[in-house]
Amino acid sequence: MPTSLARRLLRDATAVAVVAIFMFPLFWWALTSFKPTSAIFNKDEVVFFDFTPTLVNYQVTLLGKSRAELAIDSGNTFGVGGGSTYDSRQTIVDSIVVAVGATALTILLGVSAAYSLSRMRFRGRQAYLNWVLSQRFMPPIAIIVPIVFMFHYVGLRDTLLGLILIDTLINLPLAVLMMKSFFDDVPVEVDEAAMIDGATRFQIFWKVVLPLVAGGVAATAVLCFIFSWTEFLLSLFLTTSIRTLPVKISTFVTSTGSEWGFISALGTSAIVPSFIFILLVQKQLVRGLTLGSLKE
Repeated sequence: MPTSLARRLLRDATAVAVVAIFMFPLFWWALTSFKPTSAIFNKDEVVFFDFTPTLVNYQVTLLGKSRAELAIDSGNTFGVGGGSTYDSRQTIVDSIVVAVGATALTILLGVSAAYSLSRMRFRGRQAYLNWVLSQRFMPPIAIIVPIVFMFHYVGLRDTLLGLILIDTLINLPLAVLMMKSFFDDVPVEVDEAAMIDGATRFQIFWKVVLPLVAGGVAATAVLCFIFSWTEFLLSLFLTTSIRTLPVKISTFVTSTGSEWGFISALGTSAIVPSFIFILLVQKQLVRGLTLGSLKE
């Protein structure tokens, strides 16, 4: 066998093995959502896939059916009661509103701030950049107490607007730092050429520079969306009636045990919106991840 062919086969096999290692937990997580409760921790049934797939976990969490209804429909003794507490339809709607709203607001503010920091020279610019970076290092638990009090007094606690604002606050430093690096990769001569043609500063930003970093904007938006979608700690302390997906899933751990079937069903469903969002911006995302990689 030629050496080059052997190397290619070894490279492909290694790539497949690495991808399989990372994908296996997701596969097992999704598979658990289709198992009956009795099969989830049954070693023999799990290892040999000796179980009958069921949609009960999705019917309870996504369709709002109770265990009692399912027991009557199927004619078996699956169990009774407790269905309404696992209905997660409003949770999914609230999570989408918060994640999309926070991502849009973060990108709007972050792109403007990053362009200013990249193109304009003013006193204290480096100190401001260091301050932005330090905000990213600060753990959310360090600010949770004053944030809860402030949101309570201004009426933002337990509101969707409050969650959107706090997620924007958390994601904004990352967005500014990422977007600044993308703007830095665009030569200043591009701005100067447009300025000679009579364009204003806003026109240069909107019509010339911003289209060149559209991929970077998409990459930043994906990260902000995922961070908002999975944010847990602040949502837990700032809400009581509104439940985002991570907080809702934590309520499935009860005093009588963890509802692993419902947890895996809702967790698997939670991946779908992120996957759709990434597919929508896939073209721009690839451009953003490779932006500047060929720069000399």
